[in-house]
Amino acid sequence: MKYHCIFFIFFLSMASIQAQFIVSEVGTLPERVSNNAVCEGFIDGQPYLFSFAGIDSTKTHSGIHLKSYRYNITTGESERIADLPDDMGKIGVAASRVGNIIYIAGGYNVFSNGSESTTQKMHRYDVENNQYLSDAVDIPVPTDDHVQAVWRDSLIYLITGWRDTENIPDVQIYDPHTDQWTVGTPVPNLNTYKSFGASGVIVGDTIFYFGGARSTGSFGIQNNLRMGIINPDNPSEIDWSISIPNGFINGYRMAATNVGNELHWIGGSNKTYNFDGIAYDGSGGVQPSRRDLYMNSSEMVWNLNGPIDVPMDLRGIANVSETVKYIAGGMIENQEVTNKVYRLEWQDLTSLDELPKELRINMGPNPFTDRLMIRSENLNSVIDKIDCFDVNGRLIFSQIPAGESIQLLTEDLTNGPYLFRIQTKEGTITKKLVKIKG
Repeated sequence: MKYHCIFFIFFLSMASIQAQFIVSEVGTLPERVSNNAVCEGFIDGQPYLFSFAGIDSTKTHSGIHLKSYRYNITTGESERIADLPDDMGKIGVAASRVGNIIYIAGGYNVFSNGSESTTQKMHRYDVENNQYLSDAVDIPVPTDDHVQAVWRDSLIYLITGWRDTENIPDVQIYDPHTDQWTVGTPVPNLNTYKSFGASGVIVGDTIFYFGGARSTGSFGIQNNLRMGIINPDNPSEIDWSISIPNGFINGYRMAATNVGNELHWIGGSNKTYNFDGIAYDGSGGVQPSRRDLYMNSSEMVWNLNGPIDVPMDLRGIANVSETVKYIAGGMIENQEVTNKVYRLEWQDLTSLDELPKELRINMGPNPFTDRLMIRSENLNSVIDKIDCFDVNGRLIFSQIPAGESIQLLTEDLTNGPYLFRIQTKEGTITKKLVKIKG
């Protein structure tokens, strides 16, 4: 099994660390797959990642399938399980777990002539017995590429999404205990709310969903965070609001999760694209955004971990614990479909002393003006390369260290935030620093 570990650390100051975000490449699915619905499940207390439907490495309509897989997180064993019980392959599906049943909802079929059809099926998979149950009652309004999240481990919310020719405002609520649907307060019938390819979570009684694509023009990318407060006494009543857009923040087909009160959108892209990874606007192949975009649900201030080597074209995440998550499949650089399984972990740290000695690297000052200094306990043998990226993940410059200390001349950088990736023999550290006028 290949095991590749990358360390990403977001620094509050030169002496303390807010959190350590670790991305590990831990295994593979049996086959390459993208746009696959991913969810967690547990068998005798052991965690598994499950993948349902998607598109294979051909990225053609004929490569869209119903194949399903499970990955044993403890042993790293990966195997194919029974296909989704449907008549035709589909993408744009989403999966959620309530108890030990996974509910796989929506999606769309693509025909040889290029036409598409949205499905209204809801499949049910019994994790412990490794079998599909009879399908749930059909979704009242067919939807695909929708937002799907669970409220209080009891109700499944399907929010907006695409139906055949346009985005829909519908909010559809499924009760697994009664096998019935109810109609929730729809999102406002506006292009800023209606979306396909968005993703989100429910934290407490609040729905958060972000990004996605409009159904007008060339399906432009969206940069709005929408919030819906659920009335706990009547969960079909939702009070919707929207955040003010922020210039560089947008995203499409990301994996959404929460770590405590932090909301995270992982991977995805900064352009919208068709199932083959080619941009809707005609600009060619789309590249992954390679980031963890996050915010505190109470402070509503965006932050960034990155650049990180995670895919785009994600349709879910396996929430194994509060601080450990898994993603699998998707598209990596140059729209290559992957079968990699990634482990994501967030660790709280209070001091540099808690890091391995080889990774105790200081970089400053922060904010900086015309130069940056980098120091470590054994500089020459530790640091292999330093890369500087802007907040959109574009490489600005690279430098290979020489000498007992490293000085970066930064007078040519414009003011604003930058991400510095320090590659070492023990892992890779990313630090966010801000350039100000000297």
